[in-house]
Amino acid sequence: MITYQTCSSAETKKLGERLAKKILARGTQKQAVVVGLSGGLGSGKTTFIQGFFRGIGIGKRALSPTFIIMRRLELKNGKFKSLFHIDAYRLRKPKELLELGLREALRGPENVILIEWADKLKRVLPRNAIWVNFTHGKKENQRTLRTSIPICK
Repeated sequence: MITYQTCSSAETKKLGERLAKKILARGTQKQAVVVGLSGGLGSGKTTFIQGFFRGIGIGKRALSPTFIIMRRLELKNGKFKSLFHIDAYRLRKPKELLELGLREALRGPENVILIEWADKLKRVLPRNAIWVNFTHGKKENQRTLRTSIPICK
């Protein structure tokens, strides 16, 4: 895992934006690109997602789909057609999300799947999923992000 320290929400958003741009620059794949986010409440997941949305070309404000669990957003960048934003916080079993259409979304190479509380779904996600773990730092706005791939050059 690669470790990044941020000292503000703007820095956390910037890392989200960079990851989205890195995904857009990748070659084609056989299945969806999956980004799994894990960390406690208030650890920076939603802030990171706001930057990710900007980086992938979504102008809408990033709201966690806590009560609807999964939200599909249209992408207009040519390479990807849909972004599935999932909040697994309220799920008890991975099967619940599979029944809501995750299995089909995972099969589509034109999809990006962004999952908050992804550690709850770890056993049903692909091995090549990109992981970002968030923890609180010592200071109020400080965060530590550990990623399975490099985000910065």
